[in-house]
Amino acid sequence: MSEATENHDSALDTACAEAVTLTSDLIRIDSTNTGDPDTVVGERAAAEYVAEKLTDVGYEIAYVESGGKNRHNVIARLEGADRSRGALLIHGHLDVVPADPAEWSVHPFSGAVQDDYVWGRGAVDMKDMVGMTLAIARHYKRNSIVPPRDIVFAFLADEEAGGQYGAQWLVDNRPELFEGVTEAISEVGGFSITLKDGVRAYLIETAEKGIRWMKLRVRGTAGHGSMIHNDNAVTKLSEAVARLGNHRFPLVLTDSVREFLAGVTEITGWDFPEDDIDGAVAKLGNISRMIGATLRDTANPTMLTAGYKSNVIPSVAEAAVDCRVLPGRVEAFDREIADILGPDIEREWMELPPVETTFDGALVDAMTASVLAEDPGAKTLPYMLSGGTDAKAFQKLGIRNFGFSPLRLPADLDFSALFHGVDERVPVDALKFGTRVLDRFVRSA
Repeated sequence: MSEATENHDSALDTACAEAVTLTSDLIRIDSTNTGDPDTVVGERAAAEYVAEKLTDVGYEIAYVESGGKNRHNVIARLEGADRSRGALLIHGHLDVVPADPAEWSVHPFSGAVQDDYVWGRGAVDMKDMVGMTLAIARHYKRNSIVPPRDIVFAFLADEEAGGQYGAQWLVDNRPELFEGVTEAISEVGGFSITLKDGVRAYLIETAEKGIRWMKLRVRGTAGHGSMIHNDNAVTKLSEAVARLGNHRFPLVLTDSVREFLAGVTEITGWDFPEDDIDGAVAKLGNISRMIGATLRDTANPTMLTAGYKSNVIPSVAEAAVDCRVLPGRVEAFDREIADILGPDIEREWMELPPVETTFDGALVDAMTASVLAEDPGAKTLPYMLSGGTDAKAFQKLGIRNFGFSPLRLPADLDFSALFHGVDERVPVDALKFGTRVLDRFVRSA
């Protein structure tokens, strides 16, 4: 082994250890995003932490306020060897969803490192990727490593509420920060699942469903709760919500889902017949919840609001519904929703589009090679994310988006349940693995 190789390996070991520390530190910053700008906490503190870690090693940063004193974004560019090539964007969000400490076995904002895991809200969504990315950014600057092309690092606000003060705002108001970017990587991809005979497959996100958050509103006649009422807004809304919540949308196999299932068949020999696709997908174990949600559109009621006193029939009742729509299905979905709800239910939408690209090209080859170099014998497969990411904003700039936040996970870890779940945590070894993979990837992408 050459001296240069030994020095690089030693420096990378330092970066891997730092990724663990950075992730823990970031989790300790409570950056809860409630969706209400008046009650958001900690995003500014998280952005200031990232900014300090970048400027400490010599980066010039753009520190962008996007909506009040607590909504901040940090962007830095590392110049590459060939500046004529399209730049690569690596982005992550700094906000997290709320967590109730009473439900957790470890405090959600402790950042505790114990039992070989880093614990806390954001451990997988997505302060793990932020920690790894920040560690790589610092590693490259400290060691004067020049990547093949420009790398843009973006640490963003407000992803958990749709990115109005984060990626969406930056794309609309500061697109010059992403000048020359042609491809991007971010969260919920590159993690491993263990299939038949212990073979690990790393799922790279090439598509994600569209988000359509819907508010339903029904109007009726207000009155005293003791009397007979034939125009009760609560009753009418409840019936509509029940119809929608019990509805099963049709099976639609997109190209990305077909390619994923074909890859699993090649590895395992399992069949996925369309007349029993749900039963076949169940063989995938814990990940089947995520994959199953990409077989069809979904519309899940999540909130009900009505009334102000138990003996008063209100004139208005409202419900929130989380709708996720497959690429190419928006018009058909809207027609189906209209048939289910009928003409008397008012509807308001907040929409973010689907994302889809192909599983090919030099960037995909670099992802696969970087994973296999650290985990020989593994496979990489494309898949569709049932949720959404900031890729929805960046695709408006013509950027090709992938989910690639590499983690080698224990076979028995229910990874998908950790997203927005209780006792969210990430293995320490997975963070170190991911940092090594990202280093290989960035140096070859």
